[in-house]
Amino acid sequence: MNSIITISRQYGSGGRFIARKLAEKLGIPYYDNEIITMAAKESGYSEAIFEKAEQISTHSFLYSLSMFGSAEGLYGLPLADKVYLAQTEVIKKCANEGPCVIVGRCSDYVLNEYPNVLNFFIYSDEEHKVKRATQYYGLDPKKAAEELRKKDKKRANYYNYYTNQRWGDAENYHLSLNSDAVGIEAAVDIIALFVKSHDELNNK
Repeated sequence: MNSIITISRQYGSGGRFIARKLAEKLGIPYYDNEIITMAAKESGYSEAIFEKAEQISTHSFLYSLSMFGSAEGLYGLPLADKVYLAQTEVIKKCANEGPCVIVGRCSDYVLNEYPNVLNFFIYSDEEHKVKRATQYYGLDPKKAAEELRKKDKKRANYYNYYTNQRWGDAENYHLSLNSDAVGIEAAVDIIALFVKSHDELNNK
């Protein structure tokens, strides 16, 4: 197996669980919050800045001041762009080391010139997303649906801005999968089979 796998997902869709289980099943490295830690270490910025990357308005001078309390990033590239580029370098470094699973952070676009990349998008219906978000992320059940929409909107805006593509569009991915249609475990098996079939086809 030589594929680099990226997993993009709606908030609460179970995409992160699928990505982690997939990496375990395939016996390859898994990168999610690890990218934040690595990018923070290499760039000198705090992990908090990377954790809020999707919330940073790339056009907002006032946001940069209110969030980070300094003028850093106001000279040269905006801070949001510096954060994006730092993550991009880490994502490429992880991919260069060999097969792995990378979660989100525009990784499908960042690695679009890599011939061995397979991109997947995980989505879900609102009822199941709310259930997961309240069970695993502690969201208030009464506010969860609205919070999910806000998180996905921020995620989409971030992706659309940096990639000039539309987040969630099927043509950006090799496979889009409804995690509720088959369940988490079966979703892992489906993606693993897809990866295996792709590798076998391209190694003939």
